[in-house]
Amino acid sequence: MTEHVILLHGLWMRGFALAMLHRRMIEQGFRVHRFDYMSVANSQERILSRLHAHMQQLAEDSVSVHLVGHSLGGLLALQVCHEGELPAGRIVCLGSPLMGSAAARGFARWGRGSEVLLGHNRELLERGFEHWDGAREVGMIAGRTPIGLGAVLANIEGEHDGTVAVEETRLPGLADHCVVDTSHTGLLFSADVAQYSGRFLRQGSFAKREVLQAGTAFGPPV
Repeated sequence: MTEHVILLHGLWMRGFALAMLHRRMIEQGFRVHRFDYMSVANSQERILSRLHAHMQQLAEDSVSVHLVGHSLGGLLALQVCHEGELPAGRIVCLGSPLMGSAAARGFARWGRGSEVLLGHNRELLERGFEHWDGAREVGMIAGRTPIGLGAVLANIEGEHDGTVAVEETRLPGLADHCVVDTSHTGLLFSADVAQYSGRFLRQGSFAKREVLQAGTAFGPPV
């Protein structure tokens, strides 16, 4: 049976930004789909309704329907999996501020302008989640190369990828977490990120399978 993967882009992006990641996931044997949405103009309800329907459609001929979400896309992936019955699968988040985004809260200081910039997903971006207790295993890949607009607009503490702090990605309840040397946008173009993503979707861990079988302790790839 087919393993489907749905890729979700982040804020201010469209599906074409996922082209490199799309190709690399296909090379790993997945059936890959890009979920394109208007991150500012569309309501969260509309986005999640479309995503839920797409997942149900793919489930008709598959053993699993996985989600890989970059930034806001990861937040939406977790949100949709809180709602209704869904097919089996795992979630990988790429630089998603699951604990809430300091950069988004920095935009909020602009008043009315923040609503234009962040759209209907503003609250989700600012607050994130308290913990993850959903049925799906969730893995997080965070970046730590501090190049990005978010660092200019907000005081991001500790290691960060230029937009999201590593600590903002450490949501309680994650199945696995790793940190790589890339920026927020760079997560979409990193060959290592694509490999880690595929590995987690298949086995629920970023460790190589032979390492798991040997019982060797595995630390986050750096």
